[in-house]
Amino acid sequence: MKKTETPQINVRGRWAVVIIVLLFLALTSFITALIVGIFVSTSVDESGNVAHIKITGPIVADADSGLFSGGAADSTEITRLIEKADGNPGVKAILFEINSPGGTAVASYEIAAAIKKTNKTTAAWMREAGASGAYWAATATDHIVANPMTITGSIGVIASYIEWGGTLERYNASYRRLVSGEYKDLGSPFKPMTPGEEEMMQKNLDIIRQVFVDDVAKNRKLPQETVDEVADGRFYLGVQAKELGLVDELGGKDEAVAWIEKKEGIEAELAEYRKPKTLAEVLTGVFAGNSFELGRGIGKTFLDAKVVKGAEIST
Repeated sequence: MKKTETPQINVRGRWAVVIIVLLFLALTSFITALIVGIFVSTSVDESGNVAHIKITGPIVADADSGLFSGGAADSTEITRLIEKADGNPGVKAILFEINSPGGTAVASYEIAAAIKKTNKTTAAWMREAGASGAYWAATATDHIVANPMTITGSIGVIASYIEWGGTLERYNASYRRLVSGEYKDLGSPFKPMTPGEEEMMQKNLDIIRQVFVDDVAKNRKLPQETVDEVADGRFYLGVQAKELGLVDELGGKDEAVAWIEKKEGIEAELAEYRKPKTLAEVLTGVFAGNSFELGRGIGKTFLDAKVVKGAEIST
């Protein structure tokens, strides 16, 4: 009986084909990103009658606009979007989609102040989190909708830090203090805070907290005493916040849109107001997606080659 020969597979040639294909895909992706990015980066559809503005991530006054930045809510940009929507006569209301743990006091204050200045109907739709400074911004709207499990509240101020004085001493290092003012290095992690410095810092935090509490009480039309009782820094779930009067309604996007439609007597058409993506941001997203696909392709090819080679050995 004639013996059947096992076909031999040139693995080296297989890898050469794979590399050529990957280089071709990378080149075409780059060219496509350049063409699409030019148009996508400058086009934002704002034709709806309800402006949809997202407040996502930590709230800061000026988020880094570098190539790999992202994930923060820039109060400067959000304020600009609010003013833009407010100046559009076709926009009847603004819906703020909030998913943020809060942020700096100044940035949160700026967003809340910009919301209060608008002449449009405003509503906040809080998702997983709308706490601290993010809740501060939400209170400036006419209506707050939260999921029963939304983390909200957390009315308070924090300025804690780690002191490294003990660590320096342990490793025979020291902090040489050279200042031209008694409190110039207040809050330095390399030395313990004196009782006087701690008292000064606490006094400033209490002032910021009071501004926060006063604004929440005014925005939510709640007695000062009521807000003071819940403003101890703790967070509440949406269902608890509803009972305390911190939010108006439990639900999600549909409930927030329905409230706007009833208030304005319109059929809502949402238009996302956002900062146009730059070409660098478009390219970063494209390359991130392609890197995953290319990596998956390489892995699959490697595994396929191992299986074939194993089959050859087993026969």
